[in-house]
Amino acid sequence: MKPILKLAIAVLLLLCLADMPYGFYQLVRFAATAAFAYLAYDSFKSKEDGKGFLFAALALLFQPFFKIALGRTMWNIVDVIVAIALFYLIVKGFKKK
Repeated sequence: MKPILKLAIAVLLLLCLADMPYGFYQLVRFAATAAFAYLAYDSFKSKEDGKGFLFAALALLFQPFFKIALGRTMWNIVDVIVAIALFYLIVKGFKKK
């Protein structure tokens, strides 16, 4: 389930590069926060502290309640970097198995 969750969030983040209605970006923020919080919990439970802190930081970055105003360009850069990192973690996970 974790690879599918990572893939779904990565795709949503890349869709943020398109000109979408504001509600879509809000939905992505909620979905990303929930996904990253779950991934952080799972990583801490599995004793993968490095990944746990990374996912916890991403959950805080994307949380929709106290928005971090980075501007559209900077958010696009963050979205692409996080999507690439998620794709990397998916591939790395499959190579490990």
